Amino acid sequence: MTGLLRLALAGLLAALLSQFPAFSDQYVQRLGGQVDALTLVVQEFDASATRAGLSRTEALADLSGSAFRDGHRADMTRAFTRLDRARADLAMLRIAGPLERMLLPHRLRDLDTLRATWDDFRPALPLTTSGLMAGGLGFVLGWLLAALTGRAFRRQDRLGWR
Repeated sequence: MTGLLRLALAGLLAALLSQFPAFSDQYVQRLGGQVDALTLVVQEFDASATRAGLSRTEALADLSGSAFRDGHRADMTRAFTRLDRARADLAMLRIAGPLERMLLPHRLRDLDTLRATWDDFRPALPLTTSGLMAGGLGFVLGWLLAALTGRAFRRQDRLGWR
């Protein structure tokens, strides 16, 4: 029974992790689109500021005095911040290979992009080398996790904790 449970957990983690390379590829593609779109917004804002003889900071400061202008200033400030963070994440994720991205989950932090990627993602049979390697890693981790969990429960039984 323990062996079957261990095999089931290992198989489950193998199936889950085998999907990560394809999912992270789709996330990187979407994040690249976000960077392109945000770059255009920022360039247009900066161009408007330049035409008015203002720096970006001065233009942001000029956006005040009414609820709409204050809101627009906050929106633009968020756009600048999101673009900077997205560019940094995209650079790191593009450098990393599909398996290396498993070590960079903190770089998949754009929640809107992550949610959209998840909504459109359809699991498939992992036929790439990275998908098969991730699946193998998941199998080994699942096997070890099941073994450790089983060992902990057997220890509790011997100590009379259950």
